[in-house]
Amino acid sequence: MKALQAGLSVPGITMYLFWLGIVGMGAGALYLFMMQGTLSKTYKKVAIVAGIICAVACFHYYRMSGIYVESLAAAITTDADGKVTIGQLQAFPTAYRYIDWLITVPLMVLEFPLLLNLGKKGRPLFWGLGIVSLGMLIFAWVAETSPLASGTWWICYIIACFLWVVMVGMLYTSVTKAAANLPQDFQVYLSIMKAFISIGWIIYPIGFLLALAGDQGESIREIAYNIADVINKVGFGVACVVAASCLSKHEAAGTLPSTD
Repeated sequence: MKALQAGLSVPGITMYLFWLGIVGMGAGALYLFMMQGTLSKTYKKVAIVAGIICAVACFHYYRMSGIYVESLAAAITTDADGKVTIGQLQAFPTAYRYIDWLITVPLMVLEFPLLLNLGKKGRPLFWGLGIVSLGMLIFAWVAETSPLASGTWWICYIIACFLWVVMVGMLYTSVTKAAANLPQDFQVYLSIMKAFISIGWIIYPIGFLLALAGDQGESIREIAYNIADVINKVGFGVACVVAASCLSKHEAAGTLPSTD
């Protein structure tokens, strides 16, 4: 109740967006799990993994919101006239956010080899995307927990950005090549999925830099992360299911070429 006194201040908006994240991820998980029934046996796993991504994020958003609300409540003081003052927040759910990303981000990029159903031939792509995404997150985590604007902060941030570019490069080279013989209508959905990683994820390195924006910089960073997470996890999951539905229809019609 004390935290609600923050109203529509930057910390207050951040708090509300954490709660929106819980609802958005929970609803997304429920929808994606339900959609597996519309897919063929080959592609059900795409919807299941997308649902797991949102379900894991929903739990972590519940935990993150609790940490942020407690920190916000501790930072609020009220004078004798009832005037509310919000001081500097002392705790942010950085560790929980990166624990979430360490689980969900590799699962997101691994949707590509799952969707292409390459079997053993897809192992190099599977491991390549997984390792690069984990490396990106580890360096980003080190940067995020280093002193703001320090040498380590900048160096690890740049390395994390470089690994993201490497991952995007793999999507537009290896993934594109592996999917070259698949139906043209599927290629449109695959392009949308790749756009989530190459364009939708731009907000994360930008959000990281928002921590430099003064006393409320870290709360502004959390706003960017929260909005991006809901869009990129739920939206990406829906794009995966739509792409899987397209391939399921081609499989039923016997018009799906072999990926061998």
